[in-house]
Amino acid sequence: MNIQRIAAFSKGNTGGNPAGVVICDEMPLEKDMLNTAKQVGYSETAFLSPYKEGWRIRYFSPEIEVEFCGHATIASGVVLGERFGEGMYALFLNNGEISVDVIKSLSGTYSAALQSPETWSDVAPQVYVKDILSQFQLDTADIDPNFPVRFAFAGAKHLVIVLKDRQTLSEMNYHFENTKALMLKEDVATISLLWPESEEVFHSRNAFAPGGVYEDPATGAAAAALAGYLRDIDWQGKRKFEIIQGEDMGCPSRLFVEYTLTPGESIKVSGETRSISNEN
Repeated sequence: MNIQRIAAFSKGNTGGNPAGVVICDEMPLEKDMLNTAKQVGYSETAFLSPYKEGWRIRYFSPEIEVEFCGHATIASGVVLGERFGEGMYALFLNNGEISVDVIKSLSGTYSAALQSPETWSDVAPQVYVKDILSQFQLDTADIDPNFPVRFAFAGAKHLVIVLKDRQTLSEMNYHFENTKALMLKEDVATISLLWPESEEVFHSRNAFAPGGVYEDPATGAAAAALAGYLRDIDWQGKRKFEIIQGEDMGCPSRLFVEYTLTPGESIKVSGETRSISNEN
């Protein structure tokens, strides 16, 4: 397999979340995709094959298949753009259809914008929230009261926890195996810890234990889920905002998010990319 390596949501020519991208004539067997994802070692590797008027896409972490992955979608869009030119590409998920729009700058770098699956959010059970907080050495006093802890979905399910201060976010630490078990119990892809710097900037850290990854440096699916969540709680901030992620990992990343006020409607998530390397 020819594996492209692209860091999505980079900040200039640094940071971003690496993803593997494999373009195939036919979709490989699941066991082969999982094995390739393990070999690549990134949080996700995307596999694409021609389908209808677009592309079938599947995402695999080193341990499981993931229903939707934002940064691997952005990376996939760039690989398609490099091969077939700028433009809008239709992508067919296991359940649903999304799109990614690819643009090449005058300097030769690529950026891409995805339109997420539809969104929803729901209150997380208090007992479950308490169990999760205990794994992160947090309690309710650390939570910003303006942002209730909720499940949020945009192709994958996330738990949104907004903290009162930046320092608490920077000290994120959790018991990996216990948290993984709790996340799998509720089919949660990531725990999204956030701190709102302003009405248009959030700082984020994302635990991705079910995928075998302690922390993601940039998480497009969680960014889309956050926007749907903010819409559902009638947040009065900007409908175009930025997420800064990966700082505390030494891998600064930047995601741009835009949403409408229509409940459940798709979220636009965009960012820059940088090429890492290729491997046959």
